[in-house]
Amino acid sequence: MAQFGFDNDIHSILKLDMPITNAPMARWQRKASSSMSTSCANTSALSPGKSGNRSLSLSKTPSKTPGKNGKTQCTPSKAGGDRFIPTRNNKQMDVASFLLSKENEPMDTNPSAATSENQKAWSVTLNGYDIEEAKILHLGGKPLNAPEGYQNNLKVLYSQIPTPVSTKKNRYIPSVPDRILDAPELRNDFYLNLLDWSSRNLLAVALHSNLYLWDATQGDIVLLMKMEQVEDYICSVSWIKEGNFLALGTSDCKVQLWDVENQKRLRSMSGHTARVGSLSWNNHILSSGSRSGHIHHHDVRVADHHIFTLSGHSQEVCGLEWSPDGRYLASGGNDNLVYVWPGVQEGSGQGKINVIIGGTSDRHIRIWNVTSGSCISALDTQSQVSSLKFAPNYKELVSGHGYAHDNVVIWKYPSLTKVAELNGHEGRVLNITMSPDCSTIATVAGDETVRLWKSFELDPVKKKAKERMVKSTSSSIHQSIR
Repeated sequence: MAQFGFDNDIHSILKLDMPITNAPMARWQRKASSSMSTSCANTSALSPGKSGNRSLSLSKTPSKTPGKNGKTQCTPSKAGGDRFIPTRNNKQMDVASFLLSKENEPMDTNPSAATSENQKAWSVTLNGYDIEEAKILHLGGKPLNAPEGYQNNLKVLYSQIPTPVSTKKNRYIPSVPDRILDAPELRNDFYLNLLDWSSRNLLAVALHSNLYLWDATQGDIVLLMKMEQVEDYICSVSWIKEGNFLALGTSDCKVQLWDVENQKRLRSMSGHTARVGSLSWNNHILSSGSRSGHIHHHDVRVADHHIFTLSGHSQEVCGLEWSPDGRYLASGGNDNLVYVWPGVQEGSGQGKINVIIGGTSDRHIRIWNVTSGSCISALDTQSQVSSLKFAPNYKELVSGHGYAHDNVVIWKYPSLTKVAELNGHEGRVLNITMSPDCSTIATVAGDETVRLWKSFELDPVKKKAKERMVKSTSSSIHQSIR
């Protein structure tokens, strides 16, 4: 029997189909085992904050992924790749696990307000944030930088970074005037309106008894008229909306109408008992306000021009302005009152109207809703408000100031947020007028200068769109003035 057992052992060894126990590891097995260990070590090195602790490894991206055969395979790593494995701590994983398990719990349909507030307070105290607003998965930290010289061959399909074409450009407002014109013998009178810009790009300036026209296109200066009496002076100027007709209010209680193209006076209209310091056009209706406090409506188409008188102010009318639709007339007087009058042929219906008022002593700009009678907004400018003008290109308001700043300020409408300050005048700003394209304002001040500020230029795209929208219209007054 012993001989039989020995023969079986020899036969098994020679057969070589059974595993050899206690034998050294084969070379191919040692090579495979070494390659697996090296690859896993490299993957661990790419994971920031990698630790050998079992509890911490749960919060990291696992270094091994399941293979097709159900076995664990090591995630390959390529040197110089752009793969980013985010860092997540235990607290984030605990919150995510809690939120996932909470989805299976029945919801409380009638939670009390006190209970909800208490739960929120406890959550903020314990966690530092409201658990109800927490995310199931939150990735923090910054990705690692790619190695030097690495090139990514992938194409960008979408990016939130705006292209240079769609990037919004900052608006540039020059701090110095584009041009300065001398205005000798200008009357430094707060109640007069001595400057106006026509639709034909002509700037009218009244210098005591003389009326000058400056062609903003050609740069030419023309003396249009001069008062006959030395003691008389021009108190107000106003261009008709379209055309070359200019109205003048004078100290001898008259309103003159001039054809500028032919340099000819068409008519002189009387009726006031004091100087005429304010004028405003509404198609063929010319409104004039005087020191007596009265406002006259003139129909310049007919010989009997005076059609109506508005009485309300107890002191000089120093400001007149028709609304853009011609339905209402706003008047301001030295009695610290502003009146809003209906149009000549308007009924009692009113829409939403905003009136902008500037104060002298109280230094405020106030915006009123005339329909409701409420003050929408008010701003203390810390300076005497001597003139106001609306700039439509950017929906802004321009104010001229006297003591103590003697400057021009641009405000956003209707928030009255300051946009820019224009400094340069050495005396109080008396009047402001706007160029036909609304890109430039002209200001005249007690320092006897007229300054032009290009503060509202549109970009070329918007400018062309605006020019297409504007239709050239001619007024019927061209054929009907007598």
